[in-house]
Amino acid sequence: MCESGAYAASRRALPTQINVIDYINLCGLGPEMPYSEFLVELGKAGLSVRAFAELIGMNPNSISNYARAGELPTHLALIAVLVVGISEMGGDYRRIMSKVALTPKKPRGGARHGHFGGDRQNDLDLDP
Repeated sequence: MCESGAYAASRRALPTQINVIDYINLCGLGPEMPYSEFLVELGKAGLSVRAFAELIGMNPNSISNYARAGELPTHLALIAVLVVGISEMGGDYRRIMSKVALTPKKPRGGARHGHFGGDRQNDLDLDP
């Protein structure tokens, strides 16, 4: 974890309390985390992008797509930082996160199960 300045001092004083916003700002992550820093953070917790995606109920490709933009959205960066922080403090983030049931997302579009693109359309009679 970022061990600089006031955050490191506050961590030594109160090891069970973390001000996440201060941590993000002190580590220079700003409002969006660079994708390369995200990979470093995941590595600290021993996670791959695929394992992280499964942990939070997302498609791994959805997370990997952020590599193109070079930055990760704040909500995903925050989850990654919290997972690493819990792990580095000796906590079991998997046990903590298992308290939330992940529900599969509903498929987008109008297709029914087993029908690509929905129902077949009827022929239109356009002759007068």
